[in-house]
Amino acid sequence: MNFYNTLPPRILQFGEGNFLRAFIGDLVDQMNANSDFNAGIIVIQPIAQGLIPLIEKQQGAYTLFLNGIKEGQTVEEYKTLQTLVGCNNPYEDFQGYLNTAQLETIDFIISNTTEAGISYDAEDRFDSTPPKSFPAKLTRWLWERWNHFKGDAAAGVAILPCELINYNADSLEKIIFQYIEDWQLAPAFSHWLHSACSFHNTLVDRIVTGYPKENEAACKALTDFDDQLMVVAEPFFLWVIEGGEELQQKLPLDQTNLDVKIVDNLQSFRTRKVRILNGAHTCIVPLSIMFGNSTVAETMKNDFTSTFLQHAVLNEIAPHLEGDAAEMEQFSKAVFERFENPFVNHYLASIALNSISKFKVRVLPSILAFKEATGEYPPYLCFSFACLLRFYQGNWQGAVLPLKDDAEQIAFFENCWKADQLHKTIINILKNEILWDVDLSRESDLIDHLKMALTVIENQGVEQGFETYITSLR
Repeated sequence: MNFYNTLPPRILQFGEGNFLRAFIGDLVDQMNANSDFNAGIIVIQPIAQGLIPLIEKQQGAYTLFLNGIKEGQTVEEYKTLQTLVGCNNPYEDFQGYLNTAQLETIDFIISNTTEAGISYDAEDRFDSTPPKSFPAKLTRWLWERWNHFKGDAAAGVAILPCELINYNADSLEKIIFQYIEDWQLAPAFSHWLHSACSFHNTLVDRIVTGYPKENEAACKALTDFDDQLMVVAEPFFLWVIEGGEELQQKLPLDQTNLDVKIVDNLQSFRTRKVRILNGAHTCIVPLSIMFGNSTVAETMKNDFTSTFLQHAVLNEIAPHLEGDAAEMEQFSKAVFERFENPFVNHYLASIALNSISKFKVRVLPSILAFKEATGEYPPYLCFSFACLLRFYQGNWQGAVLPLKDDAEQIAFFENCWKADQLHKTIINILKNEILWDVDLSRESDLIDHLKMALTVIENQGVEQGFETYITSLR
């Protein structure tokens, strides 16, 4: 393998796409610049087609643009990153891929192979060149490393997957041990994995919009080479990693301006992200589309939709989450800044995909937590719920709504809206336990909220209807 610079290859990275280059690339660059971390990244292409030819052509160099709002200030920054020191496509050079396992300097394995990447493929074999799945490829690499270093504990690695699934490292580890069983590999190898290597669940958060197609010329004018790997991201950065003191000592995280937390358990952080960040998106989308907005930024610019969203998050979602109240408020305000990002055209119609299943996971738990804590239903989130149900009627004020969901679910709502009474429509929707995992039709107060909200939405529109609804509750 040809190395592009003198940084020792300490990280093997599965995935060469925009996210890791804007996320891990930025973090490693800062740790290298501000400490003696001194780490280079070898990139492994996880599928047959990818960006390895471009990385080789550019000798690992590319430009990162950070555009957005941070702590009230507009950020427009860029820098050339040269953390990539080598790359490999195992579909073209499998032996070269295995040879990277013999590099003594490798300390970390990082991956982002999409949510579907951490999966088991029963057809993968030890002698596949390469195996199809990412876990099988990694199993083969780890076996090569164990074999080459004769089981030396010092050759162990820390494995930090960045795929957006819960318990990503636990899932990866489970599949690896399934392959060890399938391939009947030596028990000593399993012992080495348990004792010398570590698997760390992680949670990542940074919006990466990728190559700047819309202002390509302006961005290229700022670089001193023909950069085909430019990548644009927001300044916000969060990486939560399950680990202990040993991992903390390996990573000089305090030498960066990025938010990386090493914790015993990341589930509270995941819940915070799902309920506040993702939940804010999901609760506002139907309402904002029916109001007349087309993007998240427009939603934040409008007084009504922005105030509605901020009240829902700060008063009905955040207060009923586990954790420090000040931290919840700080995270919520950072989310609002991200939504205001003028450099990102985040269309509401695209977020509307599968809104029912998203609402069940992201917003309904906040509604139920508020009810459990206060004895009442949260008015803003209930109005949002009503907008969601009205959205699934498929049209609004003579226009077709961007309804994108499973055909069976769309047909179910279409049938429910044919009922001769609004009360029947609501009951039929709420009692569908497949949609909500619970029979919500037993909640008479919730039914009253939805019936009142749907009535005023139909008669007065979203904004005036909400004013009537909230006034009547007072």
